Amino acid sequence: MKIIPAIDLIDGKCVRLSQGNYDLKTEYTTSPVEMAKQFEAVGVQRLHLVDLDGAKAGHPKNLSILEAITKVTKLHVDFSGGIRTEEDVDQVFSAGATYIAVGSAAVKNPQQVKRWIEKIGAQKVIIGADIRGRNIAISGWTEDTDIAIYNFITEWTSVGIKTFLCTAIEMDGLLQGPDFSLYQELQYRFPASIFIAGGGVSSISDLARLQEQNTQEVIIGKAIYEGRITLDALTEFLC
Repeated sequence: MKIIPAIDLIDGKCVRLSQGNYDLKTEYTTSPVEMAKQFEAVGVQRLHLVDLDGAKAGHPKNLSILEAITKVTKLHVDFSGGIRTEEDVDQVFSAGATYIAVGSAAVKNPQQVKRWIEKIGAQKVIIGADIRGRNIAISGWTEDTDIAIYNFITEWTSVGIKTFLCTAIEMDGLLQGPDFSLYQELQYRFPASIFIAGGGVSSISDLARLQEQNTQEVIIGKAIYEGRITLDALTEFLC
């Protein structure tokens, strides 16, 4: 199972939200660059970098942090938050990202995202499927839609997308465990796809259970920052 730590950014600082609520924000004193270096030091190879300012503003706001991280580490970074235009895509890759994770744009302007896929290749695009009540939410989880997750995934697999970052918003930041049934359902319905589990991982036992049900990749955020899962403990799951 691939472990992908998350760094969420507001004003250039590491933060975590609860259930996507910007009013329920916890700031951490360790800088994003230092956190990235600590992740790499224990063998982590991937990083999920979320520009929460960008998600709200509608264009990336923390590209300097992305660039700083990719200059001092060899982490493969997927970047999300505010990617709306081809110029945004170009800037994110120029700043060092390996992948872009696109959520809101995939809902609001799917034809444009499909043009990006044609230009840069589906292997560089992760479709963000942020889920509340089995429907898609967008704009940093501030807007709900009536798009069912299963229909959403079907649309994007049809144009070559293989990897989906699926965050269970109702579990995110609460440290009460992930939505295990969601990931089982998705893997059953779409066996050829890769689902990155996000939201709610709170303990090593959560990771073990996800691994047992053959979840391929998982994002961990608050559990690391709150000391529920130590970096050393992650090493047994790294591959």
